Amino acid sequence: MKIAPVADVKARFSAYLKASTEGPIIVTRHGKPVAVILSVEDEDELERLVLAYSPKFRAILDASRQQIREAGGLEHEDFWQQVEREAP
Repeated sequence: MKIAPVADVKARFSAYLKASTEGPIIVTRHGKPVAVILSVEDEDELERLVLAYSPKFRAILDASRQQIREAGGLEHEDFWQQVEREAP
């Protein structure tokens, strides 16, 4: 993992994009982290990354986890049996 100040990233952005294929680049301003440059391999990875940082998606996940804690959720086998029953 590399760490680089904003000014250096601005001056050598293409080089940092290339370097991000080897690992994340932490971008700093006044010595404090402000961003990360990540390499993306494919559209699925990009979608997972965007969802992971989506406040709306995080809220849905948090609500689902709370509901599972309160109601107990489903066992793995029960889940797949229910999916099979409801499949067209």
